[in-house]
Amino acid sequence: MIEGQPVVLVTGASGFIGRHLTPMLESAGWIVRQVLRTTLTRRGDVLIPSIGSTTDWREALAGVDAVVHLAARVHVTEANQRTDLYEDTNVAGTLNLARSASVAGVRQFVFVSTVLVNGRSSDGLHPFSESDEPRPRNIYARSKAAAETGLAELVRDDGMPITVIRPPMVYGAGAKGNFRALMQAIGHGIPLPLAAIHNRRAFVSVQNLASFILARLSRSERNYDVFLVADQEQVSTPEFIRRLASAAEMRAHLFPMPTSLLDMLLKFSGRPETRESIIGSLELDLSKAMATGWRPPLSLDEGLRLATKGLAAD
Repeated sequence: MIEGQPVVLVTGASGFIGRHLTPMLESAGWIVRQVLRTTLTRRGDVLIPSIGSTTDWREALAGVDAVVHLAARVHVTEANQRTDLYEDTNVAGTLNLARSASVAGVRQFVFVSTVLVNGRSSDGLHPFSESDEPRPRNIYARSKAAAETGLAELVRDDGMPITVIRPPMVYGAGAKGNFRALMQAIGHGIPLPLAAIHNRRAFVSVQNLASFILARLSRSERNYDVFLVADQEQVSTPEFIRRLASAAEMRAHLFPMPTSLLDMLLKFSGRPETRESIIGSLELDLSKAMATGWRPPLSLDEGLRLATKGLAAD
């Protein structure tokens, strides 16, 4: 360890966001102690097979100045709808880590939550903001909302500064989920019936999200803050797909389908959230994050170019 360099513990370091965040932190002068589940890859990293209410963090937090908590149980499927699994990892696991960090003298705690705490769609509403009443709709979002509530209570008890970040869909090289599915559809030339959609949605490049995390780690005020963070440009679903295809030097094959028909087909797909993530709007008010002096370093097009650089759909 280099004398005087601050140390940050990053959970979920081997995941999509963690793989992008770690080199940015190191470039900014942080010593990164990665929390890994199975195999240690570097000296100084720590092995934590599972995160829950009984995880012992004492050794991992020794000498740590800040914590970035990315790890979470995320994917909601019919096979894993057990509330206890989400509560143990996302709620009790988060609060156990935060309490342990406070006892260890950690000076900053950053928790990456989700905009789904606000809700799945801003249709008929104003753009989501941090002051909105939470409206989580699925087990994952409800667990994140419960963790946020517990963290706010922890701040009132002992004052360790905590930042909660609620991002929308995070895209970038190596992203999975909806972003990967879109890349595969574009790469295979699959026609998509989305040309008639006129919504407005927020997205965030992994580099912009990491930039905001880094900015918060330099803060030292003793309070609890929640931020919505996204790219500055918010666009429709078909526009995002066209821009993604352009960044990958491909062509998007979009054709119009009446929204009412598409809506009906998606409702019968067995995944109701898919309908809202494709047709619905998800507009975010970014004024609070901007008021800190932070600006997204990448435009939407720049973020998409980095996301698709050297990437072939498979």
